[in-house]
Amino acid sequence: MAENKGAAASGGMNIDRKLVRELAEMLGETGLSEIEVEDGDRKIRVSRAATAAVVAPAPLPVAHAPAASAAPAPDASAAPAAVDGNAVKSPMVGTAYLSSEPGAPPFVTVGKQVSAGETLLIVEAMKVMNPITAPSGGTVKAILVDNAQPVEFDQPLVVIG
Repeated sequence: MAENKGAAASGGMNIDRKLVRELAEMLGETGLSEIEVEDGDRKIRVSRAATAAVVAPAPLPVAHAPAASAAPAPDASAAPAAVDGNAVKSPMVGTAYLSSEPGAPPFVTVGKQVSAGETLLIVEAMKVMNPITAPSGGTVKAILVDNAQPVEFDQPLVVIG
C-alpha cells in the first residue's frame, strides 16, 4: 500500500508531486496565474486562485495608467512605436531575458539594426532557454519588456521597423 502513495485514491493516474510543486513554485516566482504542461497522454495544469484585484477587469487600465506615468520615458514612447513597426510576440509563457547572462550586454538595443534570424532576447520556460529571433531584418524601434520580466503567450516583446 505504501507504493501507491502517488496514485490517485481511485487507483487512476500516478501524479508526479515533485513536478506539481515545481510548477507551483514557478507560479510564485514568475507572477503568472496558471501553467499547463503536457507530456504524451498526461496533462498537468496548476493555477492559483485569483484575487478580487486580478479578476476585476475595469480597474486594470486605470491602475496601469499611473504605473506607466511613473515609468521611465522610454517605456512611454514604446507604445507609439508599436504602431509604427512589426511586433515580435512571445511564442510561450515564461520569463524574458534581454542578455545571455547576468551582467552581459543585451542582445539588442533600441536603434540597432538586426537581420533575420538574429537573437533579440531569450524566453525561459520550464528551465529551458528559448531564443526569440528576428523574423526579418530592420531596426529595433522599441523593447517592450524589462529584463527578467514574466511574459504571456502572444505578448509583444520587441518592435522592429
